[in-house]
Amino acid sequence: MYICGSTMKNILLTIGLIFYGSAAQAQLIDVWSTLAMVDKKKEFNVDYGYEIEKISVTPLVQALENTEIEVNGYFIPLSGKGKQNHFMLSSLPANMCFFCGKAGPETAMQVFMKGGKKVAYSDNKIKLKGKLIINPNSENEILYTLDQAELIN
Repeated sequence: MYICGSTMKNILLTIGLIFYGSAAQAQLIDVWSTLAMVDKKKEFNVDYGYEIEKISVTPLVQALENTEIEVNGYFIPLSGKGKQNHFMLSSLPANMCFFCGKAGPETAMQVFMKGGKKVAYSDNKIKLKGKLIINPNSENEILYTLDQAELIN
């Protein structure tokens, strides 16, 4: 029996979505692994005058849009190392993060804490839950935002 390429893709995508839905409910997956499922394409940007990397998210990532997720990561402060209610969270330590030029934009997200609650800086991983917002269309904004975030640990 022969199955054409597009049919096989649809079958695999359906199986992946079923598996992902079950795993997400049980919190058995690493969210960063799913968020890393992006396609990258270099293209010349006339406004900047140089080549930039355009990011597009896969259907598995898109399925997380506007859902509550739990994520572990490293606190990357936006202003000093004091308590903050808006900061970056990285899947990698600060010396390897996106902002140091050593990783892609899919490895970090901006965080807005629920009710403006401030979180103390830590060199250790922290765990948050909140609503994931995806912004794949603008190279001037962060790809992922965790909104209404709450500290779990």
